[in-house]
Amino acid sequence: MATRRVRVGGTLAPPRETHTAGACTGKGSPAPPRPRSAATSSPAAGGTEPGAVRGRGRSGGAMADAVAEPGSLPLLAAARRAYEAAFGGAAVLAAWAPARVNLIGEHTDYNGGFVLPMALQLGTVLVGSPTQDGTISIVTTAEEADKPHRVQFPVPHPDSPLSPGEPRWANYVKGVIQHYRGGPVPGFNAVIASDIPLGGGLSSSAALEVATYTFLQQLCPDDGDLVAKALACQKAEHTFAGMPCGIMDQFISVMGKEGHALLIDCRSLETVLVPLTDANLGVLITNSNVRHTLTGSEYPTRRRQCQEAAAVLGKMSLRDATMAELEESRSYLGEGLYQRARHVISEIARTAQAAQALQDKDYKTFGRLMVESHNSLRDDYEVSCPELDELVAAALEVDGVYGSRMTGGGFGGCTVTLLEAAAAERAQHHIQEKYSGTATFYLTKPSGGAKVLPL
Repeated sequence: MATRRVRVGGTLAPPRETHTAGACTGKGSPAPPRPRSAATSSPAAGGTEPGAVRGRGRSGGAMADAVAEPGSLPLLAAARRAYEAAFGGAAVLAAWAPARVNLIGEHTDYNGGFVLPMALQLGTVLVGSPTQDGTISIVTTAEEADKPHRVQFPVPHPDSPLSPGEPRWANYVKGVIQHYRGGPVPGFNAVIASDIPLGGGLSSSAALEVATYTFLQQLCPDDGDLVAKALACQKAEHTFAGMPCGIMDQFISVMGKEGHALLIDCRSLETVLVPLTDANLGVLITNSNVRHTLTGSEYPTRRRQCQEAAAVLGKMSLRDATMAELEESRSYLGEGLYQRARHVISEIARTAQAAQALQDKDYKTFGRLMVESHNSLRDDYEVSCPELDELVAAALEVDGVYGSRMTGGGFGGCTVTLLEAAAAERAQHHIQEKYSGTATFYLTKPSGGAKVLPL
């Protein structure tokens, strides 16, 4: 088969196979990006978190050494075992898609701004086999998912499309199947397994969506367009999970490159790869183990406030507004809208500056911008919580820490800390000692994006 290279915003993505033959040649239209950012979390993608280090809070207890995430192979083995137990045979296809952490650029993507995420070694695996009966059967191994953990439904047809329902975890998968750009999708059996912490702000939902899409590409190939793939997964979350997310999470899960963060312009979808390969540098994710649910009222409220502020300023989005214009209109906005807009406008500028600092290996500047981001999210956007503030404050007390901030939608989840690699163990001990709860640590590095796993 011929291969082609897909150019994305000036960066050259890996080759994708172009399929021109076969029965599955249907092609739908990808959805345009719609507002919102932060990570959502899919109940199907909660996992056992292998490779994580869990510590105790002030009640005491010994801390274990942190280890890097184990990657996709142990997860794949677990998924294959679960498939054999559920369906009585061996899976023949497998796909994996990563979680992500956003280094900086929070609540900016649904305002047309910049984000700077990186893909993680934590991820979601989907294994399965095609069937001939026109039925799709899917099992999740996530104990925390709403029940039942096994669902079965007929393949979609133009006159009988899929629709969301119960259990909620299955909606992420159904949405991707319904909006898949190849087709028609045949029947299949599949098992989902994940090591992404549920509700941690690391985007287990996007990983599940992208893993599902990558699995479907093996069953029934599409045209290999990476941007359209991410947009289709985003559309699935909008229409089936009821979350009006921005494009960041699906984009980085598809486009992630090992050893790099990805600066994404969420308006143009242009991307810039930013190297993150310094062996003396570490990225420490700390899970507060406080859960957030973004489909509640807070997230849509923030989005609506941004739209209202942009309208007062006479702008299509806050991406077009300046701090000077904001100050001129302060009396018309009211304090609440003013604060929300001040966060977004300043965060968009911070993210562009941070990407340049990382490119220049100016880690002190990057760390300062991370702290400014956290303070803005805490004070102006009001999406932090006491647990996240505790974790950030503790991290900043450690020698060798450049910066720390909450990451994801807020109201719980994780912090991300940039630090000297040699300070990682020291930082974990200190953070856990200071934290009133029980934290889990992931010492990580940038991973590649979604991939097919050989069986």
